[in-house]
Amino acid sequence: MLTVWKHNRFSILCIVFTIFFYWNFAYCLGRIDFIKMAALWSALFFFSYKIIRLNPDNIKLLGITALVFRVIFLLAIPNLSQDFYRFIWDGRMLLEGINPYLTLPEDWVQKENIPIAQAQLLYEGMGQLNGSHYTNYPPVSQFCYLIAGIFASKSIVGSVIVLRILIILADAGTFFLGRKLLKTLKLPENRIFWYILNPFIIIELTGNLHFEAVMVFFLVWSLYLLQKGYWYWAAIVFALSVSVKLIPLLFLPLFFQKFILNHNKQFKTHNLIHRFLRLIGFYALAITTTIILFLPFLSSSFIDNFTKTISLWFQNFEFNASIYYIIRWIGYQTIGWNIIGTVGKILPLIVIGILTILTFFRKNKSTLQLISLMVIGISSYYFLSTTVHPWYISVPLVLCVFTNYKFPIWWSFFIILSYTAYIHPDFKENLWSVALEYTVVFGIFIFEVIKNTKKVSLKSIYIEN
Repeated sequence: MLTVWKHNRFSILCIVFTIFFYWNFAYCLGRIDFIKMAALWSALFFFSYKIIRLNPDNIKLLGITALVFRVIFLLAIPNLSQDFYRFIWDGRMLLEGINPYLTLPEDWVQKENIPIAQAQLLYEGMGQLNGSHYTNYPPVSQFCYLIAGIFASKSIVGSVIVLRILIILADAGTFFLGRKLLKTLKLPENRIFWYILNPFIIIELTGNLHFEAVMVFFLVWSLYLLQKGYWYWAAIVFALSVSVKLIPLLFLPLFFQKFILNHNKQFKTHNLIHRFLRLIGFYALAITTTIILFLPFLSSSFIDNFTKTISLWFQNFEFNASIYYIIRWIGYQTIGWNIIGTVGKILPLIVIGILTILTFFRKNKSTLQLISLMVIGISSYYFLSTTVHPWYISVPLVLCVFTNYKFPIWWSFFIILSYTAYIHPDFKENLWSVALEYTVVFGIFIFEVIKNTKKVSLKSIYIEN
């Protein structure tokens, strides 16, 4: 024991301090106390960085540490987000045989004839805004909520525990498959800890119960299967990722070159027609599986409610945006009112244009190149979005582990600035904080894109010569 302490005392001290800070974050913090939040957040990032740097090859220690940090949150009610109340509501409605996509929580509350336990507490917890809109969480997410309803239909704390266990299991899967993918790509395995031990991931996903953790698990699994040549299973697992959160749909065009121009042995064909048919098969399997997963809920009302709710994110809601806020300011100066209704329809078209350019005009034959473009694509989408909640950044963060890009890691730290909005009881964003966040992120992003583009160009010149 003394020998272990002698050789690892600083690592042990870092872990102990980090456990204390996570416990404090989970059980002794309100989101209006931004100063304390920022201090804990900064300390957690510092100690997590030191833990990884001190033990770069001790996979077992780092893995166990990551699990311990998550278990600290097991009994905690999320303190930075209230979305989990809606998750529990949807799961309990589904358990009662009621399609959660077809009814509004506020309608049930007004009827005073609610078939689920703790309905009033759940409605008050989710807030009037959430309760007045139809749910937009896809079917695999709903299945997870149903599991919480099955095991804890009358306890909010019990439901939280079940949901948290599912997220921890998803992170364990990401850890396992992420390491395997890194090995197949001939990259250091310990890179996965920049995701698994990242305080942002532990707090926002495990702590605040955001199911990006499950989406990320399926996405990493799909990329691993694709790298191994199992494109058909990769398509099915990719559909599972889409059916947790719709965001991976953005990546579908980027697979084009991977199938058409890839001559790697995993794909076992040099025939262009075969490669094209394989691409069509991948798309068909992914889309068909997604539709099958939605089938139990499908109806004309479902389609209408679901699309209306999705469109709200583009044309009504504003939070932690970057380029959009600049455009909005220009609109106020020139027209005199908020132009979100118009801009919210145009920005998605610009994103489609960027994805098209990345698909056809950037080299994208290998899995490494594919993931690099996925980082650029999803980041471009968020840069142009009207709403960027902190937990959204988990997708570029996990993908950057497999690339030379590090700006999502910096973003995961500076995203805490978005919580300054909750200092005010009436929720008011501090645009100076938003400006600081994106100044840092854009600066590192532009630097890394230029640096990596130069590397690719030099490598191409070297190969040609």
